[in-house]
Amino acid sequence: MIGKRFIISCALSIIATLVFGQVKTEYVKIDWPNEYNWKVGSDQENSSTHLIELVPAKENIDKWKIMGSMLSYKGVKNVPINSVPDMMYKEAQKRATNPKLTIFEKDDQTKSPWVIFKIETAAFTENPQPESQLFYIIQGETALYINMVAVKEKELSNDFVNKWIKVFKASELVYK
Repeated sequence: MIGKRFIISCALSIIATLVFGQVKTEYVKIDWPNEYNWKVGSDQENSSTHLIELVPAKENIDKWKIMGSMLSYKGVKNVPINSVPDMMYKEAQKRATNPKLTIFEKDDQTKSPWVIFKIETAAFTENPQPESQLFYIIQGETALYINMVAVKEKELSNDFVNKWIKVFKASELVYK
């Protein structure tokens, strides 16, 4: 009798582990270029978002020349990827002086749709300093991921854009 209960108990434990223990964690793995000697300037997470901001080791989150960020919107699925650049551009128009939007590449036919675009701004309403951003946005299975590199310049050079497009396209969705 004890042997039979023990076997049933073990079998139920194994089944529970297999069913409940295999919750996959999804994230975007980006190989940020080492030349900047990145450090985490900010890491904020709550139940719906996770934001990590990276700055070069000699800079800080309040005073930077280049900054990278990774933002995940947890549970956000099936976002029409083609609509994201326009939504972000409309937000930039609310706080920036004559921002410019340029879409470089996109693939909305893949399992994980993505888009790469830039928004260049000569100044903001609350800050006269320019800032331009190159975005890589990808729809994962469990979240929408907004990845960005920004510089305090009113325009992004072609070399900068080409370099970062390669960095972002080499990234991957990872599950563990």
